[in-house]
Amino acid sequence: MEQRYVGRTGLRVSRLGLGTLTWGRDTREEEAGEQLRELLEAGGDLVDVGTGYGDGAAEEVLGKLIGPLAHRDELVISAKAVVPSYATGPDLSRRSVIAALDATLTRLGVDHVDLWTAPGWSSHVPLAETLSALETAVRSGRARYAGLANVDGWQATLATATASGGAVPTGGAAPGVPVAVQTEYSLLCRGPERELLPAARHLGLGVIGWSPLGRGVLTGKYRAGTPADSRAASPHLARFVQPYLERGPRRVVDALVTAADGLGCDPLDVALGWVLNRPGVSAVLVGARTAAQFRASLAAEETELPAEIVNALNEISAPPS
Repeated sequence: MEQRYVGRTGLRVSRLGLGTLTWGRDTREEEAGEQLRELLEAGGDLVDVGTGYGDGAAEEVLGKLIGPLAHRDELVISAKAVVPSYATGPDLSRRSVIAALDATLTRLGVDHVDLWTAPGWSSHVPLAETLSALETAVRSGRARYAGLANVDGWQATLATATASGGAVPTGGAAPGVPVAVQTEYSLLCRGPERELLPAARHLGLGVIGWSPLGRGVLTGKYRAGTPADSRAASPHLARFVQPYLERGPRRVVDALVTAADGLGCDPLDVALGWVLNRPGVSAVLVGARTAAQFRASLAAEETELPAEIVNALNEISAPPS
């Protein structure tokens, strides 16, 4: 599998990573182990966890797999500090961010993660305090790099410039300076192209896209209804999927299926092929309930789309101007 550098750093990751949102809840430990084995056998190494995935269950499952299935140095672990949220935004205080990191390390049974990410934006907690927590994480050795998740372009710019002492950074060497940004990105979510992706390109931030299959909708499996074993049927994830089952997204899915039929492949192949080759994307994270589903995503990693298909998909999925 192709390896890519994350922004202007020496950190290399497989361009397709394994998301663990369902681990420990909808995905049993045995299936999780199969997914991790599939990733490694395909030449991948990026695994994404979060303190809020199954209230920490996903991290516990990965912790059990490190050793029996994979050596720590075979994995690039990206972790998000899923913290309490209030009316003023997520609790990005030093106390909360560092506590989340320590809890993650304990559940994983490791002494560091490779990328530690602060989630969202707070209108109450001073930005300098959040950035100081990221710096502490890196300087203490508990994280190798720091990142941001689910922010706007101006927020990424302000945070990166503040951490760099007011200057646009030229690399990721300084502890605490964000080197990557995580964002939802797919044919059904192209909003980041307006502001975030250009900002990331200017700042030298690597872009790691999550939910590249449009929360599962771009597989085409919801065209005839809601499968009983799908995310939309799960009490934990139904509200997460529902917005992409409306009429507008349905037009995009129909076009995607038509393109896949013409190419003789699955809609999943086309959806992943599109996002993996978008400018500025370092990697995308694919979460799957079963090993078979994840195996299909790995097979799609090598999909190359004709320019006319890309242009057609770009046109029909373009966000409102």
